[in-house]
Amino acid sequence: MNPSTSHPHVSVLLEEVLQTFESTHLICFVDGTLGAGGHAEAILAAHPEIKFYLGIDQDAQALELAAARLKPWADKLILKQGNFADFDLFLKELQLPNPNGFLVDLGVSSMQLDQAARGFSFSKEGPLDMRMNQEIGHTAADIVNNATEYELGKIFREYGEEKRWRNAARTIVEARQKNPILTTTDLANVLRPALPWNPKKGINPLTLIFQALRISVNKELEVLEIFVTKAIDVLLPNGRLAVISFHSLEDRIVKNQMRFAASDKFETTGLGGIFRDKKPIVSLTTKKPIGPTDDEVDKNPRSRSAKLRVVEKLPD
Repeated sequence: MNPSTSHPHVSVLLEEVLQTFESTHLICFVDGTLGAGGHAEAILAAHPEIKFYLGIDQDAQALELAAARLKPWADKLILKQGNFADFDLFLKELQLPNPNGFLVDLGVSSMQLDQAARGFSFSKEGPLDMRMNQEIGHTAADIVNNATEYELGKIFREYGEEKRWRNAARTIVEARQKNPILTTTDLANVLRPALPWNPKKGINPLTLIFQALRISVNKELEVLEIFVTKAIDVLLPNGRLAVISFHSLEDRIVKNQMRFAASDKFETTGLGGIFRDKKPIVSLTTKKPIGPTDDEVDKNPRSRSAKLRVVEKLPD
């Protein structure tokens, strides 16, 4: 069966993901960000040996779409709504064996970006929500209207890397004293005068502010760090972990975690620069991240910043 193309989200680096697992005998596979099921469809079609395919997503709508798309493999498919960092709880609950394949695609899906009601995009009028799982947690509006100026500045500086983070935080605090900031348009209108943008000089600062809020709302970097450590730990020998990231903050965490797991040294103790030996537990399948081809970028511009990193678990 060929992967379908008639779905609202285009899976990035699809051929590269298939090549990653081509030589791996997959029995239990964990797809931590199932989305509409594009990667899953391709992997299941290429690996008939799979017995258990655990698909996790925070978005209930995505799970519905994936269930319909992956109907031919319903006897292997197990769907769970939740965060990919909690995969170990699902494995335990379902009494599944340790996986020999992991995949997470950290990008916000086109389905979510294109739905105004999700509040991810400043180009679409909608409630300032940004939660991946709309059933739990604080919204972006909660943060924008209640966080201190210091807290907002820290979010914009650390998660958006926006140089004018102080100005953005101050502007929001001043504006919300007059009226609450409840929609994507409210926030964009408040910030545009404070963060003027020249299209010839890089990314729109509103993109960085919205990115920062989304990361904060969903605790994306914290859960990523937890996930990579746990996934490497439970992965079976010769199994592979593949992570697709979309911005430098994510990629830095993935790169550092993978390199540490592949290294035979701990970080310096600070005592005269001494390094302690340790046993590597993975090998780096990708020394440098794999990006999209020019052809893929032409067909799907949102794939432009995608980076794939892969490790393989070493034998015990």
